[in-house]
Amino acid sequence: MCGAPKQGGALAGIDLSTQTVIQGSVWHEGAPVAGAYVRLLDGTDEFTAEVVTSPEGEFRFFAAPGEWKLRALAPGGKGQRVIEAEVGLNETTVVLDA
Repeated sequence: MCGAPKQGGALAGIDLSTQTVIQGSVWHEGAPVAGAYVRLLDGTDEFTAEVVTSPEGEFRFFAAPGEWKLRALAPGGKGQRVIEAEVGLNETTVVLDA
């Protein structure tokens, strides 16, 4: 059983002056992808965490500042995005290739 928190929703109560939040959505063919698996990999490609996107295709990770790779996988395809995260809110989109 996955212990991942529910994805999406507001960041109420989160101190963005001290937290590094990586959040975004997964898209394929112009639409958000619900139920996609999104992995967070560190700068050496080591697995750090995995979540499943919300019904709106949203995901969120709490991480340390630095370079991170996001890999998404769903029945419609797979996608990847590299992000340089800083303290605060870091938003991105991962687009799936067919």
